[in-house]
Amino acid sequence: MTTTAQPPRLRLGFLTHVQGRGTDLARTYRNAQELFVAADELGFDTGWVAQHHVSLGGGGLSSPWTFLAHAAARTTRIRLGTAITILPLEDPVRLAEDIAVVDTLSGGRVELGVGSGASETEYAAFGQDVSRKRELTSEHLAVLRQALAGEEVRTPGFRIQPAAGDFSDRIWQGVFSASGARHAAGVGSNLLLNRAAYGYDTATDEVQRPWADAFLAAWDAASQRPRRPRIGLSRFVFPAKDRRTALAQIGDDVRRAAHRMAKSGAFPEDLGVDEALRRFHSFYGHPDDIIAALGQEKVLPVATDLITQFNPAVPDHDAAIRALELIATEVAPALGWRPATAPEPPSRPEPEPVPAGA
Repeated sequence: MTTTAQPPRLRLGFLTHVQGRGTDLARTYRNAQELFVAADELGFDTGWVAQHHVSLGGGGLSSPWTFLAHAAARTTRIRLGTAITILPLEDPVRLAEDIAVVDTLSGGRVELGVGSGASETEYAAFGQDVSRKRELTSEHLAVLRQALAGEEVRTPGFRIQPAAGDFSDRIWQGVFSASGARHAAGVGSNLLLNRAAYGYDTATDEVQRPWADAFLAAWDAASQRPRRPRIGLSRFVFPAKDRRTALAQIGDDVRRAAHRMAKSGAFPEDLGVDEALRRFHSFYGHPDDIIAALGQEKVLPVATDLITQFNPAVPDHDAAIRALELIATEVAPALGWRPATAPEPPSRPEPEPVPAGA
């Protein structure tokens, strides 16, 4: 049955993998926090972090909910999410407690993105079998939903505290196939699409658009739901004064990333920077050039959330802040985005009355 609710408003987000240059990770983390502050002031709707247990070049974030608790204290309106939390490597009840605490501290601003991850090293470190990643994701997500809904979990009488807000429309799943997209719709999750589809010669948007269509079809085929789903489209977007300036900031990092991808078999060997940027499905250069290129993007017309990121590049901090400014003031408005006039109402439960004499 087709859902008749109006499509959600287009939201603008940014995603950071919390990387920097050099070995000063304290500075890297502080700079990433400053991105959240800047994005909050610029009107971005959402800020996302990616979880990595194995160190990335220049950093990586193993504990996203600790990081987001700090970001909650430094911001006022931007929503705070993970894209993604590696769910098979988490105890879902313990994770639900962390999420509920951050949601409470932030006034109901949490968005929860989950996925299975793929690193054999990470799975081994946490004592999990990587061959069971899909099964573990489904099992843990079912428990996590129960816990966040305030239901008893694992033993009679136990519910997490603090009680979480309503997460019925705030859980997202990262997928890499049409079947994964249909599964996400079947369990009522929003959809997260990665910045690039690896292992294909075809352009990323041509690969991912059928996944988005499969998700929407599966959602509409399910029993009637009171809302339209959200589709979060992550894209490598780096605006600058011109193409040359952008390449000076991102070109070397993209070459190194392409070399790493070639070692894993995801990219061919010895790619030039232009072909590497194509395979990363990159939008870079002057804002007008980016706007024109995104106007041809095949998944964007069905997306509800544009989630911009600079990864695999690690631009200097000042250049990253400037890129966020250009995204919020030039690129996104040309695509139909407008800052919210007021913060979205938090999804929090009503407080229970205090008994007399307490």
